[in-house]
This record gives sequence, C-alpha cells and structure tokens, in this order.
Amino acid sequence: MHQAAAPSPTVRRKRKSRRKLYIWLGIGGLILILIIGSVISGKREKPIEVTTEKATRRTIVETVSATGKVQPETEVKISPEVAGEIIDLPVEDGKEVKKDDLLMKIRPDSYKAILEQQQAAISTAQSVSGQQKAAMTKAEQDLAQAQDLFHKKLISQTEMLAAQTTYDAAKSMYQSGLHSIEGAQASSSQARDQLSKTTIYSPLDGIVTVLNSKLGERVVATNQFAGTEVMRVADLNHMQAVVDVNENDVVHVRLGDSAKVQIDAYGDRKFSGKVEQIANTGTTTGTGTQEEVTNFQVKIQLEKPGVRLRPGLSCTAEIQTDMVKDVVAVPMQSVTIRTGDSNLSPEEIEQKKTLAAAKENADNNAQVENERLAKQEKKEEREKLRKVVFLKDGSKARMVEVTTGIADDASVEIKSGVKPGDEVISGSYSAISRKLKDGAKVVMEKAEKK
Repeated sequence: MHQAAAPSPTVRRKRKSRRKLYIWLGIGGLILILIIGSVISGKREKPIEVTTEKATRRTIVETVSATGKVQPETEVKISPEVAGEIIDLPVEDGKEVKKDDLLMKIRPDSYKAILEQQQAAISTAQSVSGQQKAAMTKAEQDLAQAQDLFHKKLISQTEMLAAQTTYDAAKSMYQSGLHSIEGAQASSSQARDQLSKTTIYSPLDGIVTVLNSKLGERVVATNQFAGTEVMRVADLNHMQAVVDVNENDVVHVRLGDSAKVQIDAYGDRKFSGKVEQIANTGTTTGTGTQEEVTNFQVKIQLEKPGVRLRPGLSCTAEIQTDMVKDVVAVPMQSVTIRTGDSNLSPEEIEQKKTLAAAKENADNNAQVENERLAKQEKKEEREKLRKVVFLKDGSKARMVEVTTGIADDASVEIKSGVKPGDEVISGSYSAISRKLKDGAKVVMEKAEKK
C-alpha cells in the first residue's frame, strides 16, 4: 500500500487563511444581525405611561376669581364748604355718631360780619328805593298835568315831552333801585348760607372711620381747589367687597350673581354676597409694557357678615357665573387641542408647519402670493382645530372629539363624545398635550412602577 502524501506547506497556509476568513465572515454576520435586531427593536413603539380617571356625572360651578378690598356701601367724606379755624371737634376716630350729630364747627366771626354788611346794604337799597319811588310819583303827577295842559293847548309839545322824559327817567331809577334791593337780598342769603356752613352735622348714622384734622387747625373750603378732607363717616353695618375683575372674565359676570368672599383677616371663613354693581369703564395699569392689564371694578354686597368688618381689609371673591347639574365631567387637563389630521402628533404637526414655512420663504419672488397662502393656511388650520380627549381602550389610546361646556377649577363639562364610566386619560400633561395620538400604545403608570 502506498501512504498518502502530506499536504505541502503552501496548501496548509491556504486552508488556514480560508478558515480565518470564514470565522471573520461569521463574526461580521453575527454583528450585522445584532445591529439589525437592535434597530428593529428601537423602532418598535414604546408604550406611553398614563394615568386615567372615570368620567362621572356631577354638578359644575363656573366661577371668576378676583381680589380687592372690603369697603362700606355708604361712606361720606366730610369736607367744609367754608374756610377757617376749627373751634369745636366733638368726635374722634372710631366714634359712633347719629344723623344730625355735631361733627365740627368753624369760627364764624368773619361770616357774621359779612352777613351784617349785606343786611345793611339791603337797608340802604330800600331807603334809596323809597326816595326813587317818591320822585317817580312826583314825575308821574307832573306828566299827567302836562298832558292835560297840552290837550288844552296851554303848553307846547316840547314842555309836554320834557315832562314825559322826566317821568321815564324817574321810573327807570326806581326799577334800578328795586334790582339793587334784590341783589343785596341775594348777597345776604349767600352770606347767611356761608354762616350756616360753619357748623357741620353728620349726614347719616355711622362711625368716624378717618379723622385727619385736629382742634384749632385751619381748613380749606371745597371751592378752593380740592378742599380739606377732615373726616369720613361710614355705615359699617352694610359692607361690600370691591374687587378688580380681568377684562377677559368680566363679560361672564352679571348683576345678581352669587359670590363667596374670603377675607384674609378671617382665615378660611367665607362670606356670602351678590354682585351689586359692575363698572362700565375699565382701569388699565402698566400701559405700554408687558405687564399691561385692564380690570373692571365689581362691587359685591355682603349679606349679614355677622361680624364688624373694617374698611380696607384684603379679600378674594369667587363669583359664581354659571352652574350645571348632573352633567358628564372629566378632569380639565384631559381636554386638549388637535388638528383635523389625527394621525399626526403635535410635534409632527409642528415639523410640518416648519417645513411649509421654509418652503414659502425659499421663493422670494412670490412673497405676496406666499402671504396670501399663509393666511389661507392659517385660516384652514384654525377651522381644523378641535377639542379632544383620549380614552384608554385596552392597551391603546383612542382619540375622541368632544364638545365642552363650562368648567370649574378641576373639571370640565362634556356635552358630547364621552359617556359616564368611560376611562379617560388624565395624565401626564406631557403625554396628553404632546405624545399621545390616536392608536398609541399606553401603559398604566402605577402598573409600570409596581
């Protein structure tokens, strides 16, 4: 028998190289398979963590919140109508007064002197008027005699006309004297009125809430600039909350709306009230800045507070503008906005808008047309916007278009689209507002954490 010849070194080297090649090819293929598997698994949709709540029937009360101060319904600022020195001030801050009680007295000496002067002027005018009346009577008799003689042709026409002129002048002087008496009497009445205003009485039953002046001080009359505000008298038995309501909320407020007022000084205690007055003109603060705000003053009458409230207390009012009973309600955060394209998430929609905007900007020669198209597109997008909620249907989210009604702090009324007992996705905010879309896989947050 012949023994097989051993392979040559060259053949052995070739076989060894082929084995190494096969090994490396196997390793490369394995790596490629792993990469493809990781890519496929990475592209696989991951469930979105959510929380849910059941849609229920309940009563929803829509409210408007506003802050302000407690003020008396009736508060009178006492400012004298005459100037002078205070010689009597029988009240003090916080003192209770009755209507027609003396509040203050101003030194009347100068006003008495003026009244006496005017009364003297009346007497003088009356005396002069008496003389003028006598002169007019004499002129009237002379005229009658002259007319009789003229008819008898015993005097000339010139003499008769002179008698007529003398009578007319005497009559005018007499009438002027009467007007002087009336003027003196009017001045006397004014002086008497000024004298009476040196004594000021309370216009209502109430309490002195502010006292700015002291005995012996001089005050300025209200006809001289703004005048001196000596004190304020208020009826603290009838109080109101004066609050500032934002311009976006005031359109929902109506006269007679019920309100709950929480006064800081009384903790969590709430006082009942009703809207009594709504300002027609708003007050704007921070004009021309980013903090520009327009508010409307709303007055809420407090109903029998049961305690003595002080003017100026800070308060917060919750005005009940609407209420519905036994309606389907879901958490407020469950309702979000989507466009007509339900297959796109908000992020994808934003990307689509960005690409469309870039395309429009690329063509500078068609700027006018682009603006027109952009306006039209925005209009179409606004028309496509709709309110939706996401229901948990097994392991997927189902987007449902809804019609909403009023809302309170936590819930919103659903008029159509959701039934009681439906499992509504209520969180998280990022999931509802950005991540979720129709058909997306979801998983309960609690189960995931467990």
